[in-house]
Amino acid sequence: MLNYPAIIVASIAQFVVGAIWYMPLFGKLWGRIHGFDKVAPETQKEMMKGMPPFLALQFAGTVVTTTVFSLMVWGLPAEWNLFGIAAFLWLGFVVPTQVGAVIFGGTEPRWFVKKILIMAFGSLACLQAMAAVFSWF
Repeated sequence: MLNYPAIIVASIAQFVVGAIWYMPLFGKLWGRIHGFDKVAPETQKEMMKGMPPFLALQFAGTVVTTTVFSLMVWGLPAEWNLFGIAAFLWLGFVVPTQVGAVIFGGTEPRWFVKKILIMAFGSLACLQAMAAVFSWF
């Protein structure tokens, strides 16, 4: 049975961790990787105004991830480590997908390693936040 309050709280936790990861922690580097540092401040502000639909889509994807994780771990023995399961799924599915997205997604080769590290470990932080919420419920 799905625990809807846990899914909502875990989705919000992941979204907050991702926002912290991509803004205060790595925002400047992420901006350089994507050339935002070369964009005029006025243009950057206009770009930011157009972000809400993309953030909503990202949140929806986070809810899907959280719901699927919930379905996967529901019914597992209580002694199974949710943090380990999240890390295992991250290593097996998220990292390879993100590496391919960076390599074949138009990223300049000079940014490959930094972008992969930011994306991969940001995803790990989000998945661990999700696991923490599920371990509390």
